[in-house]
Amino acid sequence: MKIKKAIIAVAGSGTRLLPATKSMPKEMLPIVDKPIIQLVVEELIEAGIEDIIFVTRWDKKPLEDHFDHSVALEDDLRKNGKIETAEKISKIADMANFIYVRQKGPYGNGTPVLSAASLVDDEPFVFVWGDDLVKSKVSFTKQMIEDYEKNEQLMIGVQEVPREVVNRYGIVKLREGTNEIEDIIEKPSIEEAPSQLADFGRMILDQEFINILKETSLGKGNELWITDAIKKYVERGGIFLAKELKDGQWLTTGDPLNYLKAIFAYAFDREDISGDLHAFICSQKEK
Repeated sequence: MKIKKAIIAVAGSGTRLLPATKSMPKEMLPIVDKPIIQLVVEELIEAGIEDIIFVTRWDKKPLEDHFDHSVALEDDLRKNGKIETAEKISKIADMANFIYVRQKGPYGNGTPVLSAASLVDDEPFVFVWGDDLVKSKVSFTKQMIEDYEKNEQLMIGVQEVPREVVNRYGIVKLREGTNEIEDIIEKPSIEEAPSQLADFGRMILDQEFINILKETSLGKGNELWITDAIKKYVERGGIFLAKELKDGQWLTTGDPLNYLKAIFAYAFDREDISGDLHAFICSQKEK
């Protein structure tokens, strides 16, 4: 079955980026001149996704507005001769079929899947965290979908991280000589971490996984964790793959330092600003 739907979790509060996120969703913070969430959506569109389901909360209206037409703005741009910019703005609303549902249920990164479960009944789908960027020449989601079309196995994106930060992520243990997950632990201590492969917000899931997630108990911090459901899925004999990111970069944006790193990573790819940006950084080092 072709994967045409994606769920994006965007119900987080962005507390580590306050006060910037006091009245603006963290997913709408800019990476140069595009909000984080638009870069995520563009990755999905490149992968052939047609229906995008945002799992939101009460304060995400600016995000919803971004993916809608802004007739007044588009008209003003055209009247001022900025036709190319007007067309660029207009196309955002037509990138996909956008659907919005409110998150309900316990706190945790598994809850968005359950909140949107009725919209992805009996079909595989992509699940994405709205503040995780994956910078690569070929859409990482597209790479995952191509793998799924060959083997029809569920999977999650992983990338090796320094050992001193394994306690921030879900860490996977692979079966020897394969990319099959044998075990997965949410935020283990450095001593108990089975590897340095951290999971991140790119997954392919299906109805069977949803059924397991529904009966998964709350875990660490009294939250509903995707990692706990993956662990249960594997324990029941299911094959769940780890898709390692190669020739690309996973960029988190949930705290000031990593947010700035993401901005620089994308800015240095821009021919129109990269040279001046390099010069500015060098000038600051000299002060």
